[in-house]
Amino acid sequence: MSDFFLDRDTPETIEVPASFTEDSARLLGHQVDSIFKVLQKKRGFNGTVLVTKYDKVIYKGAFGYADFGRKDTLTTETAFQLASVSKQFTAMAVMMLQEQGELSYEDSVQQYIPDFPYKGITIRQLLTHRSGLPNYTYFSDKLWPDRKEPITNQDVLNLMVLHQPKIHYKPDTHFEYSNTGYSVLASIVEKVADMPFEVYMQKYIFKPLDMKNTFMYSKDFMVLSGKIATGYTMGKRKRSHDYLDSVLGDKGMYSTIEDLHKWDQALYTQKLVKWKTLEEAFAGSRTEKKKAEDYGFGWRIREIESGDTAVYHGGLWHGFNTYLLRNKKDHSSLIVLSNLTNGSLNYLKDVRKVLYPAQPKQLTASKNTNPDKTATARL
Repeated sequence: MSDFFLDRDTPETIEVPASFTEDSARLLGHQVDSIFKVLQKKRGFNGTVLVTKYDKVIYKGAFGYADFGRKDTLTTETAFQLASVSKQFTAMAVMMLQEQGELSYEDSVQQYIPDFPYKGITIRQLLTHRSGLPNYTYFSDKLWPDRKEPITNQDVLNLMVLHQPKIHYKPDTHFEYSNTGYSVLASIVEKVADMPFEVYMQKYIFKPLDMKNTFMYSKDFMVLSGKIATGYTMGKRKRSHDYLDSVLGDKGMYSTIEDLHKWDQALYTQKLVKWKTLEEAFAGSRTEKKKAEDYGFGWRIREIESGDTAVYHGGLWHGFNTYLLRNKKDHSSLIVLSNLTNGSLNYLKDVRKVLYPAQPKQLTASKNTNPDKTATARL
């Protein structure tokens, strides 16, 4: 254990090819900038962007407004609601507690929430979306009596105990994306750590990584946290906060591209957990055949255009659209935060094609191989 703490800040190293020079990095940055300028002009992209390659920031920029009414210009230090990109941070909190021996991935939810009404669900199944739990954002609409009153993680648990909304399937038989699972994980972190989830995140993740502009949603966060983007839906209609915003774990985190770059770089060290612990988050869990992608702990896993395997997550919530992709092979990342949900992030494939150009696949000696054909992967 002492060796771990001595090494915890030492980053994982990677060989930088001779072809990656200051000039090539600058050219790549110019190409990315051109794509986002087109996305802004033709697709209405409004947000911030940061791109790295071989641990070097090759591009960062801000396009449009944090608030359209006030014409408040976005900067790279503007905070956005991360939506489901928050899930990887919730998963990290669970991994940290597991590594410390405070919980096990195979523990049942009832070990921490005794009156939880659904039997046989483990922490691992919550992490990997294999719990079968119904989505709280739907059943709360039917069961929460006062939409003007914020609903908390404990309120969600209380609704499940009282009303027992029908589970979608037997645990660990299917993958089904579950916001409820990650809200329950946040509640488990609170129980194990004996402190509010937002306090744990600030104390053990945000502060150690010097993520000074990162925080969890609260009723007074606008006063406490400085410059924050306002969310807008199609047609630049302002999206107000509602009673569901106060549920944390599946969403509810605010951050900037600058702070997310710190997070990305920290995952090449052992500042938070050992590499062995982190590897399991990126290992995948799905057993279904012919799956296009896999899911680890708070990360989606899929082959990108170059043929490399990348981990990523997107988010969409109340006027915010977010995306974070990491490619361990070349220590690259693509971080995009938008406060206008107009579909412009659907065109990020154009950026990936520049960052990860398709490579010809290795030809086999099979007589059926056609040397004139190559294949590319799409994300």
